[in-house]
Amino acid sequence: MTRHEGSCLCGTVKFEVLGDFDSFYLCHCRHCQKDTGSAHAANLFSQSAELKWLAGESAVSSFTLPGTRHNKSFCKFCGSALPSEDTTDLVVVPAGCLDTEVAMLPTARIFTSSRAPWSDSIGDAPEFEGLPK
Repeated sequence: MTRHEGSCLCGTVKFEVLGDFDSFYLCHCRHCQKDTGSAHAANLFSQSAELKWLAGESAVSSFTLPGTRHNKSFCKFCGSALPSEDTTDLVVVPAGCLDTEVAMLPTARIFTSSRAPWSDSIGDAPEFEGLPK
């Protein structure tokens, strides 16, 4: 069985995901842009994995956008995105909160009709290994 570990930025919340991910979507919808502050969200999905909180479960807060299925779980101290489970036991894990490597490549980009216009030019931007001087 595959085991992944993750945590929030401040280290208060720690968790593990036991099982395999079914898909890995880069979502460009406006909700995901707003809740990540970026061009897209990068979320792993599993219908069979089990989410276990190892530390800091009381620091996990969630927000569901009224009238939608859009949900975000986060650390109430540092604001880091954290996994969530919906009522159908679907586990959604923001890829960036994992401390272990994920071998799976993104399955697809979704809601691309809402893509931020500037995100198409990201590939043309210069690259630096750290903060540019």
